[in-house]
Amino acid sequence: MHTRKTFNFSAGPGVLAESVLKQIQKDIWDIHGTGIGVLEHSHRGGSIDRVFDETQALFRELAGIPDNYKILFMTGGASAQFHLLPMNFLAGTNKTADYIDTGVWANKAYKEAKALASVHLAGSSEDKNHSYIPGKDALKFSASPAYVHYCSNNTIYGTEWHRMPEAPSGVPIVCDMSSDIFSRPLDVTKFHFIYAGAQKNLGPAGTTIVIAREDFLEQGSKTIPSLCQYREYAKNDSRPNTPPVFPIYAVGEVLKWIKSEGGLKAMQSRNEAKAKPLYDFLDAQDFFRAHAQKGSRSLMNVTFRLPTEDLEKQFIKEATAAGMDGLKGHRSAGGMRASIYNAFPPEGVTALVAFMEKFAKANANKAMA
Repeated sequence: MHTRKTFNFSAGPGVLAESVLKQIQKDIWDIHGTGIGVLEHSHRGGSIDRVFDETQALFRELAGIPDNYKILFMTGGASAQFHLLPMNFLAGTNKTADYIDTGVWANKAYKEAKALASVHLAGSSEDKNHSYIPGKDALKFSASPAYVHYCSNNTIYGTEWHRMPEAPSGVPIVCDMSSDIFSRPLDVTKFHFIYAGAQKNLGPAGTTIVIAREDFLEQGSKTIPSLCQYREYAKNDSRPNTPPVFPIYAVGEVLKWIKSEGGLKAMQSRNEAKAKPLYDFLDAQDFFRAHAQKGSRSLMNVTFRLPTEDLEKQFIKEATAAGMDGLKGHRSAGGMRASIYNAFPPEGVTALVAFMEKFAKANANKAMA
């Protein structure tokens, strides 16, 4: 049950479950009965060993991650992976990787890789302002890519892959899952490399999750700086240097909450039930306009526009005053964006739809002016 006065629609850092926040409050003061808070413990002490072990075990349990996959905690956000990936697997070689551009972050990943190595643009949705996910026939892969990279959920434009891109057989699949990881069941074995910033579905900002096959990691360069090599994190339990202990701990608490709520299948049901009334409303009237096309719509980020930018500014101002924060769209896309990640309460969507209905009726004359 939501007890706070404001509904947090922020795209990231996103909302955390209230039970998680309350546990964090306790553990900041004293974790595991040690008399020392989680912020103060040595990153190589027994209490933090326990945090790392429990968090990794929960990842494996919830997603069925096999033993031949490593779970790494890194820094720099998902954006750091945009250059670390090609540094490890492309730079200094004659290999090419394929990238699919479905929005700002996917495009940035492509450009970062292009600055370091040979890359191929296998598909793009830019022609329609990234309002859709390219179909199978629109993707043109290179002859023998070292990997295929895509972003599973496009936070800014509100689109989401509801299938995997059908890359050539045997080609490693790399995926940026920053904004929809653990929002639904995940078959890790279909991927060689997954990465995600924690600050949307998994915890606060500060750590990046990497789930990768060991044999793939070992193919990485040995000539780049050691802290840029994935193998250094793999062999040192993500502690080749002092890691961001607090956000890693918080991720563990979020995973405990996901497990207590029924796991990833329950998250999928929860998220589908939250998104449906909002999309149903958007499709049933013509004052608000959904940006993402049907079949490509995200369950995490619902993007929409109003008839004029002045009305959009008014909507955001009034919604904020009504206790609905973070609805302003990204500066590159404009409009509105309702981010309804795993921990976002269903009551918030109900409140938003009611507010949208009221706003549309009150401002219908302005839309026709």
